[in-house]
Amino acid sequence: MSGATCQRRLEGKVAIVTGGASGIGETTSRLFADRGALAVVIADIQVEQGERVAASIGHGRCTFMHCDVTNEDQVKSVVDSTVQKYGHLDIMFSNAGVVNRNQGILDLDLHALDDLFAVNVRGMAVCVKHAGRVMVDGGVKGSIVCTGSAAASVGGETHIDYIMSKHAVLGLVRSACRGLGKYGIRVNCVSPSALVTPMMCNLLELDEEGVENAYSHRSSLEGRVLKASNVADAVLFLASDESAFVSGHNLAVDGGYLNR
Repeated sequence: MSGATCQRRLEGKVAIVTGGASGIGETTSRLFADRGALAVVIADIQVEQGERVAASIGHGRCTFMHCDVTNEDQVKSVVDSTVQKYGHLDIMFSNAGVVNRNQGILDLDLHALDDLFAVNVRGMAVCVKHAGRVMVDGGVKGSIVCTGSAAASVGGETHIDYIMSKHAVLGLVRSACRGLGKYGIRVNCVSPSALVTPMMCNLLELDEEGVENAYSHRSSLEGRVLKASNVADAVLFLASDESAFVSGHNLAVDGGYLNR
């Protein structure tokens, strides 16, 4: 692939990025635009931040829409409005997610679990549902990418509600790839290990350097630390035609963490 072609990997594509106002979503939204996407729609509950990111990317290439993924009507509205404006939807990056303070099995707060599942599981399913619907209706052989986690492949004594939710995301991806594959639509998952995002900094009450130091030992790659850009590169691969025969796959971006 030539350098010019590489820079236009998403030429003519229309993408929605949920949770696109910060962290992995913001970085991926910028990468999609840089790689030639016709339009990137950031869908997030962070209105001021989302509008700022969209403006910095450029309103000719990126727009912001308020969307709470726990509200199916809002997700449907974003998807339908995107298709109405641009004519089609090629890529859904279902990325919005939350994490609670530490939860162990003996002190598990089920109300907090329900709130987390509403975003991480129900919200993810709603995004896949409505993106798949418009892709089928439009005859688009699109790509749906969900944000999972390395936590979906292991157990843990802490944050078990989050771990459970990411296991559910894998089940969604593996099932949806079969249900949508008959229409030529691919469904995959990208699963990073822990990295610096505003959410992680807030959760751990650490600055970026502190978060990196807390998780640097989890990588088998000496001298390297996982960045949001590494995850965005993996999402780009799954969203683009370079992965045209990849579906139902869980792409780990963890520096060998799961193979220790």
